[in-house]
This record gives sequence, C-alpha cells and structure tokens, in this order.
Amino acid sequence: MRPDIHPAYGPVVYQDRSTGDSFLTRSTETSRETIEWSDGDTYPLVRVDMTAYSHPFWTGAARVLDSAGQVEKFRRRYGARSRG
Repeated sequence: MRPDIHPAYGPVVYQDRSTGDSFLTRSTETSRETIEWSDGDTYPLVRVDMTAYSHPFWTGAARVLDSAGQVEKFRRRYGARSRG
C-alpha cells in the first residue's frame, strides 16, 4: 500500500441512539465526541441509528409475513384463475 494516503485506522466506540448500548471496535471513522470506556481510555464516539442491539431481525421483533394469507387475499380480490 502507498504511504500517507489512507485514513487512520483505530479504536472507535459506536453507540446505538435508541437503546444506548455501545461497543468498541476499530474503524477509520472519526468524531469530535469522545467517551471514556470501561478500560479507562478515551475513544471517539460515533452515534448510529441502528445496531444489532435494536435491529428488528436481531432482537426477534421482525414481522413474519403470512404468504398463504397473501395468496388467499389475492384470490378473494381477483378470483381464482381457471385452468383449461
């Protein structure tokens, strides 16, 4: 890799806005906000709208679509198609 063209890659804390949960990872993203982590060090804080802590798929709040119900709804609305 060429020197001096890549952004700095270091530890960053991401915080979920809706739940307040945070996690420490590494990223090239920066922020003016900082937070003191449990290890006593201070890291840049990036607030995000959704993480695995609040995403419906990972929290089990995802809606399950009833595909059979959708087919019946379609048949009621438009009628059954005759084969012949």
